[in-house]
Amino acid sequence: MLSFDDNGIYCKQANVYIDPWKPVDKAIITHAHSDHARWGMKHYLAVHNTIPVLRYRLGQDISIQGVDYGELFEMNGVRISLHPAGHIWGSAQVRLEYKSEVWVVSGDYKLQNDHISTPFELVPCHHFITESTFGLPIYNFPDVDTVHDDINAWWRQNKEEGKNSVILAYALGKAQRVINKLDVSIGDIYTHGAVDNINKLYEQQIGKLPLAKRIDASINTKDIQGAMIIAPPSADNTPWLKKLSPYKLAICSGWMQLRGARRRRGADRGFIMSDHCDWAQLNTAVKATGAENIYVTHGYKSIYAKWLQTEYGLNATEVETLYTGEQVEGETDITKEQQADEGI
Repeated sequence: MLSFDDNGIYCKQANVYIDPWKPVDKAIITHAHSDHARWGMKHYLAVHNTIPVLRYRLGQDISIQGVDYGELFEMNGVRISLHPAGHIWGSAQVRLEYKSEVWVVSGDYKLQNDHISTPFELVPCHHFITESTFGLPIYNFPDVDTVHDDINAWWRQNKEEGKNSVILAYALGKAQRVINKLDVSIGDIYTHGAVDNINKLYEQQIGKLPLAKRIDASINTKDIQGAMIIAPPSADNTPWLKKLSPYKLAICSGWMQLRGARRRRGADRGFIMSDHCDWAQLNTAVKATGAENIYVTHGYKSIYAKWLQTEYGLNATEVETLYTGEQVEGETDITKEQQADEGI
């Protein structure tokens, strides 16, 4: 039912693409990160909570339709519904059924409950398209509550030493996870403008976050002492960040499982926190769907597809796409225009 062409993942019967990377007439979007939600489609469809972020990033005048999780609609006989992916708030898997054949496009997903996203929903199917961002056994992510405790302890220690604490985290999804679990009794929370913009959209759609002040021209950075500052990775090594000295720098990413990734970025601390599946989650999800046909996209796709073939006897195939997953060397969820607006 689905195929992969130069534009993206295509359902010919419904004449619709899922997360296309080139302009098409109709696009179903799994979530608002820029490698899955691109500009130029004539019409978009996504979960209601994703729409404000898509409009913020792609333009207020885009043509877009919102649906609820589990809401069933048809396109030329294809029964389609969107289901929680647990990746970020508003993220979805796309289920397509035609003549009793069921496909699921997972987009990006995780099984861990991050306390801000609707948790992953298992959707049984015959064909399952999965990412493999962390598709190696070395990736074994810790309990999320333990990571949040470590972040607060690190912040407390830095404050006692008279230093600010700066955490680099994706503006969409990761930053809200971090802020949501910060211990406000330790001190003040500040954000980069790109994070603040997304926070406002989150609070309009999902719920309140702990009070965080935007660092802009009205803020005297010399008055910021012992604070927690949340910024996108693109703020690293910029004049904006240097004004906040003295500070300790941390990165939140699944890549922090590897010490070398933290050293390359010159961070003082790495917190293992990802919006993607680790090795165990990937295997749990793939097996639980009951699908015999697995299509492995971005990440360690050749290694993971081979593993599924040999270990579970599944018909696993690696697929070339333009999705990038989680990156540590740069920010993928903020446009160049927004970077210029924020002075980074």
